[in-house]
Amino acid sequence: MLKRYLLAPGPTPVPPEAMMAMAMPIIHHRAPDFIPVLDSAKNGLKWLYQTKNDVLILCSTGTGGMVGSVNNFFSPGDKVIVVNGGKFGERWTKICQAYGLDVREIIVEWGYAVRPEKVEDALKKEPDIKGVFVQATETSTGVSHDIKALGEMMKGREDTILVVDAISALVAHDIKTDEWGLDVVIAGSQKGVMLPPGLTFVSISDKAWKKADTAKAPRFYFNFKKEREALAKNQTNFTSAVTLIIGLNECLKMLQSEGLENVFQRHARLATATREAVKAIGLDLYSKESPSNSVTAVLAPKGIDGQEIYKHLREKYGITAAGGQGSAKGKLFRIAHLGYADTFDVITAIAGLEMVLKGLGYPVKLGRGVSVAQELLMR
Repeated sequence: MLKRYLLAPGPTPVPPEAMMAMAMPIIHHRAPDFIPVLDSAKNGLKWLYQTKNDVLILCSTGTGGMVGSVNNFFSPGDKVIVVNGGKFGERWTKICQAYGLDVREIIVEWGYAVRPEKVEDALKKEPDIKGVFVQATETSTGVSHDIKALGEMMKGREDTILVVDAISALVAHDIKTDEWGLDVVIAGSQKGVMLPPGLTFVSISDKAWKKADTAKAPRFYFNFKKEREALAKNQTNFTSAVTLIIGLNECLKMLQSEGLENVFQRHARLATATREAVKAIGLDLYSKESPSNSVTAVLAPKGIDGQEIYKHLREKYGITAAGGQGSAKGKLFRIAHLGYADTFDVITAIAGLEMVLKGLGYPVKLGRGVSVAQELLMR
């Protein structure tokens, strides 16, 4: 028997409370008994996002939210800036180009965060830029970008909006959507919100909604104005993902019971313990600065393929973490501490990592990283 542990940056583990709620008999998405369910979910998301604006709930993965955040607010030919510092920065570029946007990439070396002044310089050089696209956390590298600084920079630019992929960052990081001036913020159900894949959430500022009135990119399924109209009636434009939204309510109740500050502190505590334990083993972090609290990216030791570490964790010890992506494949592996995660998820990950490394011939003293993690997690 091999017990399974899910420590990947998505999908993440689902709490039993949510699983039980989703196991109840299905209800119809247009029936009166679904109205309070969706009403509760939309209010819970506003609390989580720290926004007064509605947060759309779409039946899609997070990438669908990214697509909708391009075709609802921009027109072919619009000039936009994309911060490209990893696999998902690359995805912003591909989506924007698919809808005919004129992309200016700010290339950031993988493992580093964007310098806000580079974005500001680009905006000054071309004041007709219509949007800036960035990740809050670049999941492929474990690096967080300074979206607070970027938001402050955008507040005085009425014709330019900031679009943030917070798919891995929401819940793990304190994201003050309204206070920081974040115009469009996307998240996904399978990350910090602790649900299976299938929902994406998008918050939209008043400034962004104004751009939706003039945007000419084609849209049908991802039509945010129609979704907004439906949400006002506690409905979705098309068939609602009823079961997932029922589960969403349970997960939001759990987070509300814990309290926002405690949620952020928990993720910071788990991330710090993971990072320090990895360093105690003798490994280096892949993220050279601004490490994320949702996932820790670790450089594989010289002579060992990072994919082998990921593979051995899964096959020998039942621990599903993550490997490298794109140009980082084979160079690193990633351990998540996101969503329904606590002390012994970190202990399990570090213990398994030590055992895998020893099995692959790396000179690790068993228990060294675990003891460091234990000391930090007991504080």
